[in-house]
Amino acid sequence: MNPEEARELMESWTQSPALRVHMECVGACMRAYASLLAPGDEDRWLACGLLHDFDYEKHPSADEHPFVGVRHLETLGVDDETLQAILGHADYSGVARETPMAIALFAVDELSGFIVACSKVRPEGIATLTPKSVKKKLKDKAFAAAVSRDDVRVGIEQLTPLMGEGFDQTVHIQGCIDAISAERERLGL
Repeated sequence: MNPEEARELMESWTQSPALRVHMECVGACMRAYASLLAPGDEDRWLACGLLHDFDYEKHPSADEHPFVGVRHLETLGVDDETLQAILGHADYSGVARETPMAIALFAVDELSGFIVACSKVRPEGIATLTPKSVKKKLKDKAFAAAVSRDDVRVGIEQLTPLMGEGFDQTVHIQGCIDAISAERERLGL
């Protein structure tokens, strides 16, 4: 499934502008990580990010999301790696994150939502957001309280061996800020 088809499907299942922006941001981060971990596969990774929560609005319970969406994607012929990554982004699914795509999706999901929340409380939006500001807000448990700080931490821990020497929380946050910032005009950030 190409990004245009993924975006069309995501938009047909999701009416919430905030949820659409979240999936777009995750898609942007996934595309950026594909350029590092799977060059040439950026469109498929972007589509994965666009679709990871596309069933959430209609099926928000843990016994339905992301299972309903994955079953639908199977009928459309979406590849197994993408399906497994989408399943693996939900810890409760019991699906291990074994591929770079699955690990990256988990690592960018909660963080991208947090970055959007940080950008919304800044007069300049994401344009001047820094990793230092994001890390400071991560320590404030009351800010964007629904974001799992543990998932952000685990995501970085799982991604680090793939990225190698010099990769850390700051590098990850900056990479996600850069990926989302590149789409800021289109996404209203």
